[in-house]
Amino acid sequence: MKGWHTHKDAVDRLLESYRRIAPSDRIRLAKKTSNLFRPRQSSDSPGLDVSGLDGVIAIDIEARTADVQGMCTYERLVDETLSHGLIPYVVPQLRTITLGGAVTGLGIESTSFRNGLPHESVLEMDILTGSGEIVTATPDGEHADLFDAFPNSYGSLGYATRLRIRLEKVPDFVALRHVQVVDAAAAVRAIKLIAETGEWRGERVDGLDGTAFSPDGIYLTLARFTDVEQPVSDFTGQQIFYRSIAERETDALTMHDYLWRWDTDWFWCSGAFGAQNRWVRRIWPRRLRRSDVYHRLVGLDEKIGLSRLLDRIKKVPGRERVIQDVEVPIGRLPEFLEWFDAEVGMRPVWLCPLRTTRAWPVYPLATGETYVNVGFWGTVEVPAGSPTGAVNRRIEDFVHDLGGHKSLYSEAFYDQKTFDQMYGGEVLAAVRRRYDPEGRLSTLYEKAVRNS
Repeated sequence: MKGWHTHKDAVDRLLESYRRIAPSDRIRLAKKTSNLFRPRQSSDSPGLDVSGLDGVIAIDIEARTADVQGMCTYERLVDETLSHGLIPYVVPQLRTITLGGAVTGLGIESTSFRNGLPHESVLEMDILTGSGEIVTATPDGEHADLFDAFPNSYGSLGYATRLRIRLEKVPDFVALRHVQVVDAAAAVRAIKLIAETGEWRGERVDGLDGTAFSPDGIYLTLARFTDVEQPVSDFTGQQIFYRSIAERETDALTMHDYLWRWDTDWFWCSGAFGAQNRWVRRIWPRRLRRSDVYHRLVGLDEKIGLSRLLDRIKKVPGRERVIQDVEVPIGRLPEFLEWFDAEVGMRPVWLCPLRTTRAWPVYPLATGETYVNVGFWGTVEVPAGSPTGAVNRRIEDFVHDLGGHKSLYSEAFYDQKTFDQMYGGEVLAAVRRRYDPEGRLSTLYEKAVRNS
């Protein structure tokens, strides 16, 4: 662990790097890696030095809390907390997502149906504001306005240097049950029952997500945390987790492997790199079977253009990247999936129920209502000369019509008026006036839509 003295030194370096940025330059992170899937403009500005803000400061085992630096990855965080039999309330699916990134950018996972989103277990945050101050924001303190608006602000209100979060006591094993349902309407009924009771047929459910392979091939994966020692599967080797869902009714994993079950094959996206081919998999080192490696391969392909070359050879007229997570009210899930099959035609898709515990103005979901996050990641063929983002724009419009929202880690195409209505534009503007009066940080619209 870092310790408080080391943390203070890192914050001092951060503040010094802020002072070195010219007043006319935008404030941004000097960060080489990212889990974002939208382009960002390059800058000659040196950026904020966050190199020392990547660890756990302290863990209070009795209080079940942890003080964590903003750039600490969940991989590192879980390594520290799990040694004490504790985990964060919500652990996003990919190892290299940072705690600060998940809080300001809305992470999600299978415990979200009972624990909400990562920011809902935050007790307090130290935030570097656009004006260069470090303020401590809490739900009911002097800076409660910043605390409330920070989730989903994607750095437009500042950057978290320290977060104190609640931790959950967990056992060593997770028992899984993959339940097939006949269609989306049946999935809705099952999710509603589990969200309301926390049980399925008399058995406690601690984690809940789903995989929709086809309209009648939908599986809900129910996780029960348990102390019962039992044989466990290993999906870091030749086996592939998402394929196992339709192949076996029950399974078991260690808690560690359950948390990272999706990371090894980046859900199912590793297949694009041949990593699911049994011959390739045998020679692909385990340490390189992880989401950040695949993410770098995507970036490399964008630079060298191999996919574009293959498309020309195959005479593909055009291709659009469709990488999105959207939240729709649970009752509208069948309608969305039917439309999605007809208009986009991408399967599998990931289903992750969530319920928020309170109102958050920049991502205004109804408190206590169940939503389903639908995740889909890939590309689709489009006619030659199609407008930029045509498929993504249709998805945005339909999700909006259903009363849902989309996460902003990927490309967005909203006009500013619609965007401000959906993502708390008035609240963001008021908070920016207080904490960034000179406009040193890009606005949320500039970041999410204009990619600045």
